[in-house]
Amino acid sequence: MIVAGNKTLHMDGEQGVKVMQALGNETRLMMLSLLSHRSLNLSTLAEAISLPQSTTAFHLKQLEAAGLVNVQYMPGTRGQQKLISKRYDEVHFKLPGVAIESASNVVEVSMPVGNYKRISVKPTCGLASDTKCIGMIDDARSFYEPEHVFAQILWFRQGFVEYDFPNNVPFGAQPVEIQLAMEICSEAPEYDLDWPSDITLSVNGVETGTWTSPGDFGGVRGRLTPEWWPVEQTQYGVLKRWRITADGTYVDGTKLSEVNLAQVGLNDNPHICMRLEVKDDANNIGGINIFGKRFGNYNQDIVMRTSYEFRDGERPFVLK
Repeated sequence: MIVAGNKTLHMDGEQGVKVMQALGNETRLMMLSLLSHRSLNLSTLAEAISLPQSTTAFHLKQLEAAGLVNVQYMPGTRGQQKLISKRYDEVHFKLPGVAIESASNVVEVSMPVGNYKRISVKPTCGLASDTKCIGMIDDARSFYEPEHVFAQILWFRQGFVEYDFPNNVPFGAQPVEIQLAMEICSEAPEYDLDWPSDITLSVNGVETGTWTSPGDFGGVRGRLTPEWWPVEQTQYGVLKRWRITADGTYVDGTKLSEVNLAQVGLNDNPHICMRLEVKDDANNIGGINIFGKRFGNYNQDIVMRTSYEFRDGERPFVLK
């Protein structure tokens, strides 16, 4: 006999949609309740909920597709029988959107790659979740599909994508540094390790500088890239870290430009707009791939870290 263990399912994205749909039915909830302490075969389960086996089998398929039950085939008196067990006792669902963490004088915001606010791209282009492509490949209209918020990879040859990060620097504090980290690479047909692309990052409409990606990486599956994604396509990128300080902008510790923190005007806006762009007049128009936490090699979305300090004599503003 198989007994369901005390396990918790942590989920977000499209997996969460399937699970929530499966749980949105009283019959299926009753089935899960009956499976809490022991496994049951299909006929016993159907009898317990007073439904025909065909109807019970239909509901079982919904639960199985959502990953909530295990179904094993065991020898029975008349051939094989389905033995059903519950996989989880708790479900935790993370809503799509930004995740914000605060540490001592640091605010960190994790932005899903599909949660962009504005986009204008030219083919080759497309986007995909961790389970399927979204819309049509090489059709810019696909970026406006409602499912775009679940994207785990997006790519385009020319154009830009913009994200609006919340400005969570406390009132009375002064920003001293902003960091932006993301997994990116060029965008070539299929993939090409020697495919340079000039990628420009802007903050609040101010260009901080251009980094040249050396290529579009494939041929070896990314550590997090799902199995259904063809290995002959882009697989992973490189983790790049932009840092804007009082004396300029740096990429991975190397100074990129003289654009400094005061010029990007963090104190002047309720949000922080970040744009990634392959410009029409770039020397190397090689596109861009942007990876989410379930694609590529790095388990992260686009992460913004803002460091701040309080001036002498000032204290954090607290609403009572």
